[in-house]
Amino acid sequence: MTVGQSLDPFPCLHVRPERGWVNDPNGLLRVGDRYHVFFQHNPDRPRHEAICWGHVSSTDLLRWEPEPVALRPRPEGPDAVGCWSGVATVDDGVPTLVYTAIRETPTGSAVVLAPADDPADPHLASWTAEPAPVEEMPPVDGIDQVRDPFLFRAGGHRWAVQGAGLTDGTPLVLVYLADDLHAWEYRGVLVEGRPGSTAARVAEADVWECPQLVETGDAWTLVVSQWHRDGPQQLCGVAALVGDLDLSAVADGGGPRFVPASGGPVDTGPDFYAPQVLAEPGRGLLLGWTWEGRGQDEVDAAGWAGALTFPREVSLDGGRLASRPARELTGLRRDVLHDGTVAGGLDVDTPAFEVEAATAGRVSVSLSGPDGVRPVWSGDVAAGGRTLVDGSVVEVFAGPVPHTLRAYPARGERWLVEADVPVAAWRLGLPDAR
Repeated sequence: MTVGQSLDPFPCLHVRPERGWVNDPNGLLRVGDRYHVFFQHNPDRPRHEAICWGHVSSTDLLRWEPEPVALRPRPEGPDAVGCWSGVATVDDGVPTLVYTAIRETPTGSAVVLAPADDPADPHLASWTAEPAPVEEMPPVDGIDQVRDPFLFRAGGHRWAVQGAGLTDGTPLVLVYLADDLHAWEYRGVLVEGRPGSTAARVAEADVWECPQLVETGDAWTLVVSQWHRDGPQQLCGVAALVGDLDLSAVADGGGPRFVPASGGPVDTGPDFYAPQVLAEPGRGLLLGWTWEGRGQDEVDAAGWAGALTFPREVSLDGGRLASRPARELTGLRRDVLHDGTVAGGLDVDTPAFEVEAATAGRVSVSLSGPDGVRPVWSGDVAAGGRTLVDGSVVEVFAGPVPHTLRAYPARGERWLVEADVPVAAWRLGLPDAR
């Protein structure tokens, strides 16, 4: 590679279209042998405006086929400002999107359903949003933020939750009985983050966004994205609370209550937010949003912003949520770039590659070029620890909790891998690539 060339920062193997804005993953769904992933999307320019639902599908979690935009704001509808985050389900045999509709501001939110037009279409290429919401703002004193519905089953019922926050800075997750998807019944607070509580200690925030409640082994795990009203960065990490689900009040007309016992971060990196979990037989799959770490002028010039992470499998590890690359991702490995000890560093001039440590030790990834070496990530890794790079997206699985960040190769730079243990490295590409 000559000094005048540069590696493309665009993440070709991750979920995102060629142009426009991407944020939260939405509506993870598997119908038959096909996975569907939706996401917050502005197809017109790389800014968070007029948010639609983008859509891709895959049968192997490797090759993602673009599908038509699933939802768009309707000028006279309840989603005139945007179709914000939500979930997907199959209701009486019909795949259905359940999303936050924004009229004017986040305080004017409602929940709207959009069933698939042709449930027999394996690509689920067309959806029609219903004209009226199924749920408006809940009857909770002092609440000023509600959004991001998610559905789960427990105790013989289907339940819906939404993230929320009170004006006094207390984050909440609200719960509804949703056996009839068109007739939600508010059943109170699933969990709240009062000062001094386990929930507040693990997931400090003013609003909990994108709540995801899933069974993990013998426990329940609640994933919440942490939103703060003040400060230069309102989106401040993602936490997983691990505990029990108390269903004792359901028989008397109440709702389930989540009792957290432990928890920790879902990802320790600076560029990860708003994940969604898909519970499958034998595993849970998680995708998150990785935002841009570059200025708006650069983003506008590039014409694209944001991507979804690679799919991850989640499990419990000592009272916290652990993640590893989905098992299918080994199918991206193409040419072997290296296998053995690293003497003097390993130069990598391909935009997508993976490094796996043979034993526990220290690994670092940098960008090296005419102006010297720019450190990207360095740390101790467990045996089998993996680092996956695709364009500007770097996902490090050094131990139970991953670390996601963005790094942008400048002209003439290439990747530099250093390690004090033997490593294997592969170029990554699609299975049918040559």
